[in-house]
Amino acid sequence: MTDTRRLHVPIHLRWGDLDAFNHVNNTSMLKLLEEVRVRAFWLPGPGEEAPDTAVLAASLDVGVLTLVARQEIEYLAPVPYRRNPLDVQLWFAKLGGSSMDICYEVWSPVEEPGEPVLYARATSVIVMADAVTGRPVRLTDEQRAAWSPYLGEPVAYTHRR
Repeated sequence: MTDTRRLHVPIHLRWGDLDAFNHVNNTSMLKLLEEVRVRAFWLPGPGEEAPDTAVLAASLDVGVLTLVARQEIEYLAPVPYRRNPLDVQLWFAKLGGSSMDICYEVWSPVEEPGEPVLYARATSVIVMADAVTGRPVRLTDEQRAAWSPYLGEPVAYTHRR
């Protein structure tokens, strides 16, 4: 990985995220990554704090949707239940005309002693679209300015065929 600036988003697990094997279910991982995107990109409400990447209004009144076009996850180790939040790291591999490739690494909590554990790596392709027509909408200058500092190399999957 190049010297990419990454956004660190702490995400707490819920007991319901676990499956019968006592680790985070694969479908729950998609929900956790969705929560990371909401915290990283949606403007904060009154009294809330948010990172400098939070530039999207979370309202249908704005007329623009963020649609998931593609997702890929590589699971590297089972994620056990933890009270401390996972350290989910986020960056962009690409900012296109109306889409972005968002990269993630899901790490063990920062507060845990010992070597950090990388549980998963993932990529989501998100497309900005008009809420009425469904047609792609170009990224704004404000979005590019907020997200460009986090541009880096795409996820290097180890088990890709």
